[in-house]
Order: sequence, then C-alpha cells, then structure tokens
Amino acid sequence: MTVLEFDGVAFDPLNAPQQAEVAPAGAALEQTESALEPTAAAIESARPTGGIDPIAQIRAGVVAAHRSALSAQIALQRELWRRAVRPTVVDAQPVHSATEGAFKPLARSGRTRLDREALAQLANGAVGAVFGPAYQRDGVEAVARLAATTPLVLTEVTGLELYGGAGKGRVVARFEGDARTAALQTAELYVLYTGMPLCLSGSSFTGGVSESALGTASGTVELVIDGADLVPRPYVQATAYFGEGAEPVQVSVSLVEPHGAEVGPGHAVPDLLLNEFHMAHLARGDQAIAMGPEFAPYTGVRATRLPTGGLLLVDRVRDFDGARGNLETASYTTEYDSPADSWYYADTANDSMPHFVYMETSLQAALLMGYYAGPTLTQPGTTLSLRNLGGTATVLRQVDLRDATIEQDSRLLSTTILPGSSLQTFDYTLSVDGEPFYRGETMFGYFSDQALGNQTGLDAGRYAPSWLAEHPEVRPRVIDVAARRSDAAARACSRRKLALIDRVEVIDEGGKYRAGYLHSLRAIDPADWFFARHFHLDPVIPGSLGVESVIHAVQEWMLDAGFADGMADPVFRIPRDIPFSWRYRGQFLPTDGSVELEAHIKSVHRGPHGATVVVDGSLWKPGLRIYELIDLGVEIVDRKALP
Repeated sequence: MTVLEFDGVAFDPLNAPQQAEVAPAGAALEQTESALEPTAAAIESARPTGGIDPIAQIRAGVVAAHRSALSAQIALQRELWRRAVRPTVVDAQPVHSATEGAFKPLARSGRTRLDREALAQLANGAVGAVFGPAYQRDGVEAVARLAATTPLVLTEVTGLELYGGAGKGRVVARFEGDARTAALQTAELYVLYTGMPLCLSGSSFTGGVSESALGTASGTVELVIDGADLVPRPYVQATAYFGEGAEPVQVSVSLVEPHGAEVGPGHAVPDLLLNEFHMAHLARGDQAIAMGPEFAPYTGVRATRLPTGGLLLVDRVRDFDGARGNLETASYTTEYDSPADSWYYADTANDSMPHFVYMETSLQAALLMGYYAGPTLTQPGTTLSLRNLGGTATVLRQVDLRDATIEQDSRLLSTTILPGSSLQTFDYTLSVDGEPFYRGETMFGYFSDQALGNQTGLDAGRYAPSWLAEHPEVRPRVIDVAARRSDAAARACSRRKLALIDRVEVIDEGGKYRAGYLHSLRAIDPADWFFARHFHLDPVIPGSLGVESVIHAVQEWMLDAGFADGMADPVFRIPRDIPFSWRYRGQFLPTDGSVELEAHIKSVHRGPHGATVVVDGSLWKPGLRIYELIDLGVEIVDRKALP
C-alpha cells in the first residue's frame, strides 16, 4: 500500500496505531493545516459515542419524523392546488438523457406501453411481473399497488417516458371513468415505474387531486411530472392534462410507511443497512433518518453530508463489518448504479465515465461508513465540515460503465481525533461483475469553522506563483475552448454542466519539464450549478471537478496538437496502470472570485490506437495554491479502431 503523506509527514494507515486517538484536551490547535498531523502525540482513547439512545427516544424521533413527513405532503398538496395552470405539452418529444439533478429511478424497465392485462397485474401488486425482476428486492414487502383505494379506470398506457414532458417524466394513458381518478392512478403508475417502493418496505400510497369540474368520461390523460423525490418520503407531483378545453388538475402521490414503523438504518428495508432513501436524507434531509437518532442534531444545520442531485454517486450499503462508536477499523460494501442515460455520459468527452465520477463515487463510498461510525459524535456541539485531503488511485482495466452496478469495497483504516477536527484514512476497490477496475486510498478531515477559516494552502501561507507568472517574458498562444464548444459538430468536447474551462494558454516546450505548459483562469460564479450540489448548506467546488478541469485543459491541448488527426472517432479515456495522486489544502468558495490552474506536460507516449499524456498540475484560489496533482494521465484513442 502507498504511504499517504499529510503536509510533509509520512502516514501509513496500515502501520499506524489501530486505535482512534484523541489529542490532549489542553493541546493548542495551531491555525494551519500542518497542525492537524495524524502522527501528533495522543494520550487518550477515542471518546465513546454514548451508545444508542433509549427506546423511548427512538420511538419519539420516529413518530416526529412520520408526522413531519405527512405535514410536508399536506403542505405540498395545498401549494400544488394553488399553482397556476400550465399550457399543455401533449406534443412534447421524449428526452433520452437525464439532465443533471433529474430524479434517478431506483429500477428501470424497457416497457413503454401497458395493456389492460398489465394494468390489472399492477392492481394486483405484480410489479415485477410487469416491469421486470429489477423491481423486486430481498426484504422489500410490496404493498403499494395501482388503484388500491379506487376502481381501476385506466385501460391502456401508450407512453411511459422517464424524461419526457418538461424533462422530468411523462405518462400518456387511456381511461374509462372518473377523470380525476385517472389522474391519480396515472401518478401512482409513475411511482411504481420509477421503483420508489423499493426503498421503503411495506409502504402504501397516499395522495390527492385538485378540485375540478371534470366528471366521468372516456378519453386520454397526459401526466407531466413536475417533481419527484425521496425526501421527506418518496413522492411525485404532476399536472394532468385532458386535451382541448379541459381543465388540467394537480396531482400529488407519495409513499408512507406503516404507522409506527421505523425507517432509519436497517429498518426501511430489513436486508439493507442504508439505501437510496437514506442517501437522499443524508444529502439534504433528516440525518436521524439517514444515520440514526444520534445524528438528529445535524439536521437543518451545516454538517457532514453527501452531495446531492447529479453528484450523489452512492446508492446502497450492502454490508457493514463495523459498529457505531468503533473508530478503529471497519469494512463495508456499497453499490452505485450508473445508468447509461446519466447526465455525465452525455456531457463528457470521454468514451465512458469521466474521471471526476471515478473519484466522487469511490470517495463518497469510502467516507460514508466512516462517518456512520461516529467521529463527529465525539465532539458534540462543534460544527464540523467534511473535506477530502488527498489520496492515490489507479485504473486497473478499461471498462464501459454504462448501465453497470459498481460494487465499492472500502475499509476504514484509522481515525485520529483532535480538538475541533478529526482525520480518517480509507482504502477502496471498485468492481463490476466481481472484477476490480479501480483501486485507491484517501484521507478525509472533519474541520471546525476556525480550522477552515485559517487555511494556509499547500505552501504554508507563502505565495507560490504559477510557472507563467514566474516567466513574464513568454507569450502564450491561446486555445479558444468556448468557441470550439459552440460548434455542435466539434468532436471530443465536454459540454453543458462539464463546460469547466473557456480558454487554455499554451507555452510549447514550457513548464518545469520543458515538454509543454498549460494555463487557464476561470471566474467563479456564485450561481454555478455545483455549489447547490456540494454540499447542502456548505457550498464548495468539488475537488474532483478541479481535477476534471485540468483534464479538460490537457484534452484541448491534445486535440490542438494534432493527436486526433486521422482518427475517425476520437474519444478520451483514463489510462490504466498509472497511479494518480492528489493533495487538497483548501477550498474554493462561491465568493473566491476565480480558479487558476496549470499543467506541466511530463510525458507523451504514442501507441497503436492513440496517445497517453501525463501531467503534474496545481490549482489556485486568489493568492493561495490549494490543489496539487501528480501523474494525472489522459489518453486519446480512436473508438472505431479499438479491438
């Protein structure tokens, strides 16, 4: 295993003391990152988390959460009923790729039409028989069924579209009977179609339709989804249209657990410790539901969270060999489903998954259960923000991850508790169908406001200029990335949410290796999409997107330098067997103004199907170098020439 390094101090988690350490209570915490060395002397065992709260408190928390969910749904319905009627979009075309932030279904089906027989099966609870085996999970009691409280009025479904309508989903169905009932049942159908009952065993439907003069008739209902989510409970809100001259109605359908049932870890679905429902709550909901009642104080305040929206890249915890309060070691297996229509496949210039998703899904999976073990619980009343500090990772083999379920095997290696901060180290292996394809190790820190406010970057607070700033005599040439991106026919171009750079300055034969130098400066817009995703109440640019922006600079240089000449279909990949290392000693905030990056071309290797470039890089916030990247590889190949 590679020895991790923290601010100049070597740190081998496997050979470190296998007991979580607590620094002496009276020790002064230096206001620099170097004061957080995990090798600092510690004389006290980790404080216990205090154990599980009494049963009465657990029950009280569950009842309060249940009441809160129902109250939220009632408020939601009232708001929907007040909304203005939207114009019909019956002729809207289906969308075949998800937008960033779109609701991610828990199961997928190839069916887009349903006949009367299939609808009758759904009314009898045979969801798996209609939509496929993905709609059945061990431990899930299937209770929610179509038309459980009303006569079945739907006779045929002629369109089921995950991203149709306004991009959030669309259902078109024929009905005979009450129109409002048809609208309600169409929404219930969409909830079943997206697999929502899989995350809440034994759950049943509740919902409502706005008042309308519509009566009993035969006709077509078009349901356009306005929103779908798992927080506070799985729900769909939609507008139902009935054609020319008919008044649309607002529909809300949600799932609720049996009265008095617990929905926290290990309870929402008995055979899964955590599932998609808990991940959504950990990202932006009730932390007591996500992690257990001990975490209730973190709800609604800035605290450790997973990213949300299209940056939430872990779905389920399949097994956990550890315990709350044991901060010494744990091992666990998590899963992430990577649908082929995910937004990042549409926006990347890569042949398959972009590099930042490799990083994010592995780091989120590793950190998840380290947080579950409870390092922040040792310091009650202290606001601690999560930050990745660095690591090393290697692609072991090339694999197309579209529609794959990625298995993430992670280990917590050590925890060090310091006043106002904590450090944890992990290693991880990602696999598909039992075959590993990515492996790494990493360190995370939980930092108090005081520690975050006194960061000194990678150079102990000293100004470390870019290579370009140190060589004012050179005159770079410019690659206009924004102009190339504006051409819809431009090949191998990252777009939309992954449009991370607009121009690249190039010094041929420049840089510290004299093989080429790249520089880019981008203004930070506080409205940039990723601040709302990473994290809820604690917005910072994901470190992985900083890495991705350097990759984009290299990609644009490779295209400009002619590496794709003669290729029929050039695409980029992450090269295998090149260990990549990174260090983060700071954060990019919405108010920081700009991101500056540089890349030093280190090596170029040409092969039979393309070329591989390896670079070292750095990123700056104004006046402070905070990211360092070593041996970052980018490969270009001709997809049509691959074996």
